[in-house]
Amino acid sequence: MQTHTLNTPISEAKVLELKSGDKVLLNGTIYTARDAAHKRMLEALDQGLELPFEPQGAVIYYVGPTPAPPGRPIGSAGPTTSYRMDSYAPRLYGLGVKASMGKGKRSPEVKQSLKDNKAVYLGATGGAGALLSQCIVSAEVVAYEDLGPEAVRALVVKDFPALVINDVYGGELYKI
Repeated sequence: MQTHTLNTPISEAKVLELKSGDKVLLNGTIYTARDAAHKRMLEALDQGLELPFEPQGAVIYYVGPTPAPPGRPIGSAGPTTSYRMDSYAPRLYGLGVKASMGKGKRSPEVKQSLKDNKAVYLGATGGAGALLSQCIVSAEVVAYEDLGPEAVRALVVKDFPALVINDVYGGELYKI
């Protein structure tokens, strides 16, 4: 198992270096979205509209952060359960998203899509939202503000820690 520093957007070459169990430190802009935002994004695509962010090389973090306390860009930002996005994720990987991040196992369809589209699923530590928020430098709502915590946000992160759960080769940390 290795530790990788990943700068966004993530290249396919970098994704191919990752193996389940590897540690990663994310730097750059990542995007937040939970199920309500995913539903809206796919509805927009069905209408011929663009996503609220460039999908190529993007990282989507499944999180609904709490309000920012004074002096901080965001409140607690722990991962949400990922399987709720499983019906949406394969289409986003197909558009170039290279990583999603949350907690919990993924469906067989998502795991196959990760292999087909050369993407990875990252796990963030559940229950550590306050600690993880310390790695978030800035946060800006970029779409669906009416969804509150579930709005799509652009987060600028510095050394945001995660583990590779599912890699492009079919490896899965939860099977070890």
